[in-house]
Amino acid sequence: MSPENDSSVSAHDKAVEHSAERITWIGAALDAVLGILKITVGLLSQSGALIADGIHSLSDLATDALVVVTLRLSRQPADAEHPWGHGRIETLGTTLLGAALLSVAGAMGWDSLQSLMDDQPSAIPEWPALLVALLSIISKEMIYRYTRAVGERLNSDLLIANAWHSRTDALSSVVVFIGIGASLLGMPWMDSLAAVLVAVMVGHIGWSLSWRSLQQLIDTAPPAEDLDRIRGCACEIQGVHDLHDLKVRYTGTTLAMELHILIDPLLSASEGHFIAEQVQQKLQSDNPQLQQVIIHIDTRDDEAEEAMQAALLLFEDAPDAATGAAQGIRPERRVILDLLHPWLEAHALQLLRLDIHYQRDTLALELCLEWPEAAPVKTPVFLVETLRQHLNNPGWLERIRISYGVDG
Repeated sequence: MSPENDSSVSAHDKAVEHSAERITWIGAALDAVLGILKITVGLLSQSGALIADGIHSLSDLATDALVVVTLRLSRQPADAEHPWGHGRIETLGTTLLGAALLSVAGAMGWDSLQSLMDDQPSAIPEWPALLVALLSIISKEMIYRYTRAVGERLNSDLLIANAWHSRTDALSSVVVFIGIGASLLGMPWMDSLAAVLVAVMVGHIGWSLSWRSLQQLIDTAPPAEDLDRIRGCACEIQGVHDLHDLKVRYTGTTLAMELHILIDPLLSASEGHFIAEQVQQKLQSDNPQLQQVIIHIDTRDDEAEEAMQAALLLFEDAPDAATGAAQGIRPERRVILDLLHPWLEAHALQLLRLDIHYQRDTLALELCLEWPEAAPVKTPVFLVETLRQHLNNPGWLERIRISYGVDG
């Protein structure tokens, strides 16, 4: 069983998308203003570091656009071509953003190392560049904190990744600020050294984001403690004896799950479905990230299931119904009906309902017979004995129950 997929985007999803896009556009506007300001002041103040930082800020507009497009695509509802939804698009976007951070870190580190090893004197910038660098640090740190708070509230790795991208701008501005200040104090080499340290920090953030997203793209399971908690949660429902084949994967910011629950084989199909619904509700209540659940209802373990499939194949090839039954293999319904037919005719009985309960190695039969109008009623005990004799008391038969009823 699985939850129904809503064909329309919910009000909650729209609110999430609106909040995510709003903070991203604010960051994009700030990047544009800061980029133009840094380049302008850098040119006027003869600060190459500030000019490079301005170009870096303008380049962030591309990643902001990537975030907006990715968020819109990932929030689309499931459809025929994407039955699991579009959440993986956000995971892919986070991977690309992490790769962008790695590229930025590599470029910053390489340029800084070259500057550190270069003995050529650099031009000393003027003090207005120092003020612009300080303004960039403050503004980018504020947008980082705001974006990260929204990302954590919406449980969006993509927004959190973009927040860290904003912090890399703040860190690069710190490098520019230190470099300009050190240049004014007669220590230009401090600029390159600080840039190398920041490049290492940016590279670590980019690698962490990319690695986590790549793990999700290849369907890596959540941590073992999370799976144990899910198992315990499902087994709390009355009627669930055990569960197996638990599979959990990420689909963007949500989780999708598939599992098999083991229930009593004598329960009706509707009661088994009711238990599965309770398991689903419990799992989704205790795990807000869990959006999709597929539950298979089992009355036996995998070994018994394989034995049942082998039995069906044997009966397909058997020349008659009695052949498979004589081999001690649990037969399927049509075979049992063929075996019952001569016995029903011999006793002038009409079968109203046949319930078959498959257990690990045996099965139980429950027969409801139509009450005879003319012939004397034979006791169920007598009929059970004659039926066992008719079936030659096979090894697969554990129990027979017979009752009388009225059709309709």
